[in-house]
Amino acid sequence: MEKRNYVECTKVLLPLRDALDVISGKWKLPILIAINHGNKRFREIERSIPKITTKVLAKELKDLEEHKLIKRTVYDSSPVLIEYSTLPYAGTLDKVVEELVDWGINHRKQVLGK
Repeated sequence: MEKRNYVECTKVLLPLRDALDVISGKWKLPILIAINHGNKRFREIERSIPKITTKVLAKELKDLEEHKLIKRTVYDSSPVLIEYSTLPYAGTLDKVVEELVDWGINHRKQVLGK
């Protein structure tokens, strides 16, 4: 591979950093997957993801909403009902998630020999 200068590296690194900022950590993608699999309420999402804390889930849901990947809908009922759903933009991550799953399977085989 040919050595690249600063400008060429930055053209690759900045968008990569932006993407990783959106999906970074171990919780954002599992949350999106949980919502896509029908877990719409806070407690449903929390129960579907082992070991996630209430505080972390609340923070990550806000982050995902800020990045326009999910929508929070508040229903005026008694008690108040809040549901989360993925927005069409979240679908643009489908290919990325599939590739990460494939890579993870191969990595597990490489490291663990399974």
